[in-house]
Amino acid sequence: MNYVFVPGAWHGGWAWHPVAQRVADAGRRGIALTMPGLVAGDDARELKLIDAVTYLVTEIERRDLTDVVLVGHSWGGIPIAGAAPRLAGLLRRIAFVSAFVPRAGESMADAMSPEVGAFLRSAIEASPEHSIAVDFESFRQSLMQDEPEHLQRLVFDLLVPQPGGYMLDALEEVDLEDVPVTYLLAEEDRALAAPGVELAARAGVEPVLLPGTHETILTHPDEVAKALLEHTGS
Repeated sequence: MNYVFVPGAWHGGWAWHPVAQRVADAGRRGIALTMPGLVAGDDARELKLIDAVTYLVTEIERRDLTDVVLVGHSWGGIPIAGAAPRLAGLLRRIAFVSAFVPRAGESMADAMSPEVGAFLRSAIEASPEHSIAVDFESFRQSLMQDEPEHLQRLVFDLLVPQPGGYMLDALEEVDLEDVPVTYLLAEEDRALAAPGVELAARAGVEPVLLPGTHETILTHPDEVAKALLEHTGS
């Protein structure tokens, strides 16, 4: 069984390394991908959401992977939903981990409140790199609240600006009917665009609760890996 991990906005594959290693220790293969534009120094100006989806599909095909559990965190729920129909026959299951479950025609910016959506659009349009960064205070309060500040700053310093196209583009179609779905939800998550229970319902499942905040994949990797193996391994 191959677990392919997709990170959220501003994050690279590094965010999944603690979970991927634990999955590997349990005898499965764990592959943590970094989407195009999310390595320091990448040029994100021309990137579109379809580029992330295509990269994900291409990497799975290039590596000749089968029996794949495709796992997305946060924004990473969008590209895994987009990739799923293109990977028919290769997927065992998809798993959303405190992740956005998109609807057809709905971008990440569209899913936010009108005020936040307007801010994202204006900030991306004003950026020479056509990207959007997150400030430390927002990160500290919404993504990693109640954790020690030294840990918050360590994670924050690893983040890079998110390509604007990833936030403003939408999937034309979303079809999750042909692949089993798992939804894992961090109990203290404040960063999701909608309540986690509602997002899980979009995928037709009940959420499995995990401890921690939005960054549970880094702060509680033992629990995340255990839940993934228990709820996706059969």
